[in-house]
Amino acid sequence: MQYVKYHGLGNDYIVMDPAEIGRDLTTSEIRLICHRNYGPGSDGILWGPSRSASGEFSVKIFNPDGSEAEKSGNGLRIFARFLFDRGLVKFEPFSVQTLGGKVQCCILPGGHLIEVEMGQVSFDAARIPVMGYAGDVVDKPWVLDGTEYRFSAATIGNPHCVLLLDDVSEELARHLGPRIENDRRFPNRTNVQFLKVLGRSDIKIEIWERGAGYTLASGSSSSAAAAVAHRLGLCDRAITVHMPGGDLKIALTTDFHVTMTGPVTSVCSGTIAQEAFTVKDF
Repeated sequence: MQYVKYHGLGNDYIVMDPAEIGRDLTTSEIRLICHRNYGPGSDGILWGPSRSASGEFSVKIFNPDGSEAEKSGNGLRIFARFLFDRGLVKFEPFSVQTLGGKVQCCILPGGHLIEVEMGQVSFDAARIPVMGYAGDVVDKPWVLDGTEYRFSAATIGNPHCVLLLDDVSEELARHLGPRIENDRRFPNRTNVQFLKVLGRSDIKIEIWERGAGYTLASGSSSSAAAAVAHRLGLCDRAITVHMPGGDLKIALTTDFHVTMTGPVTSVCSGTIAQEAFTVKDF
């Protein structure tokens, strides 16, 4: 199986073209390919491009556990770079359809920075969804391990839970992330962001990604966390999101439409040997 690998601020994806593979991947194949010991290893697989009758691009996004993600900001930037490297797009804006909605992408001069119009953030419980709440889920209490936290929920085509904190750490993300991801109030599970506001135009986040675990960077998480910081009145509409893997630029409109700008780096390409798939328990 042929593949190409890129990363966006350390958040890495393998891109596989369905036309080259000739069939769909099984769940066990997805898990093995993403595994960092038994396969090439990645934070997910971008399965595309597919094209509609109108010529519009679409992509499926698979998590390392085999589940399908609605949307990924880093994944979309990587997919846009893949299309550019293949000569399928140039510097004019183009659209990509995802399970979480259509986005507009643009390759910036030089080819390494990509701008993505991620869509509109909603805080509405029914749209995210979040059980047990009505209307916007913003600045709500949640007691975990005897400590009361304040959280906000959001969707930008995929669900997010943002905890506002005085300080954030990888240790806290790894400790609370799995519990929040799988909490019953989130019927589709959720991505989790641990947010510290640094100033009117800067925030810092640690990320626990649904289906992937602890992650160095995330575009949709950056979008959701920035939108929450602005909704709480703590930040303006132009926000730099600082993550362990690096920084993303987020621009918000007054009605919470998000434009994300960030880099993509090519890593490698190769072939996955058929022998790799003889490993059991995937």
